[in-house]
Amino acid sequence: MYKVLIIEDDTSVRQNLLDLLLLEDFKVIAAENGRIGIQLAEREIPDLIVCDVMMPELDGHSVLKLLRQEPSTATIPFIFLTAKSDKIDFRQGMELGADDYLTKPFTRAELLAAMTSRLEKQIIINQQSQQKLDDLRSSITFSLPHEMRTPLNGILGFSALLIKDVNILSSHEIAEMAEGIHKSAERLLRLIQNFLLYAELEIIATDQERINLLQSYQTVFPTIALTNLITEKTKRAGRLEDLQVDLHTHCHPRLSETRLYKIIEELIDNALKFSSSGTMIQVNSTYINNKFTLSFIDHGRGMTSAQIAELGAYRQFERKLYEQQGSGLGLIIVKRLAELHGGELKIDSTPDEKTLVQVMLPCD
Repeated sequence: MYKVLIIEDDTSVRQNLLDLLLLEDFKVIAAENGRIGIQLAEREIPDLIVCDVMMPELDGHSVLKLLRQEPSTATIPFIFLTAKSDKIDFRQGMELGADDYLTKPFTRAELLAAMTSRLEKQIIINQQSQQKLDDLRSSITFSLPHEMRTPLNGILGFSALLIKDVNILSSHEIAEMAEGIHKSAERLLRLIQNFLLYAELEIIATDQERINLLQSYQTVFPTIALTNLITEKTKRAGRLEDLQVDLHTHCHPRLSETRLYKIIEELIDNALKFSSSGTMIQVNSTYINNKFTLSFIDHGRGMTSAQIAELGAYRQFERKLYEQQGSGLGLIIVKRLAELHGGELKIDSTPDEKTLVQVMLPCD
């Protein structure tokens, strides 16, 4: 049984709606003004709200605006009842997030058709959201435990050998084990840092003041530190000969150097991780019409258009086929950073041939 909230200041109209919907087997709650309507919506969380536009004190547009600002009521389907048929009035309601309009007088059939349509659409939206949540849970279940277990096993295994055989191990063997512990610890630290950064970015995305603060920074590009990052990462992977770099663009992207460093770190790691030694990796930048574009090209296994569309945190494609390292957070962190700074991430890939990853940012 669906729960419907009616917000209507006209007593006769409110009662007629109440009687009609009760006969149609809806659970109905009613409010005689906007303020009471908001209180009932937040307390009862109805499946649908039917609200008059013209009301004293708090009109329908104000009710909708306030409800859309609250996470618990932001997605409830909302139908306006209005005696006005002005296009400007319609547009204002739609811009605030209204789902439908019914102009008074309306018939029983029109009301029920509008309500049924919105409820059915909401069911589909909820099912899609649940599927995404299930996919995320599945990805986390398979990805994070593996990513944490692998470096932890390295740390525990090497340290156990050191404790057990410390008196018989050579200095060279001890050094090798210590290096193994250090590399495993670095990998685990990177995973934790990315996990915390992703959580932080998701929180920032809900706070306009913090978004504005992020976009207030500027960075001189290129810098020696950023160029060295690309070179050192490639060198450590033993692929310095595969690298071609052209970062002669001079501009001031609107983000901090720390954030730009993170973007470059994740993208060069991604290019190295998913391409083979001996294949070219190209890194270049351009500055056109106040837009800074940073491009990474590799010739590895790539991604399909469906995989690109489903890009998300903790998602690793074909994990059973390719036992790559990484929690799947890298690209989504880059995507989030670009969006929060007024830019975007674009990926163009042909599987087993070429992948182009571009970050575009406002630049002065």
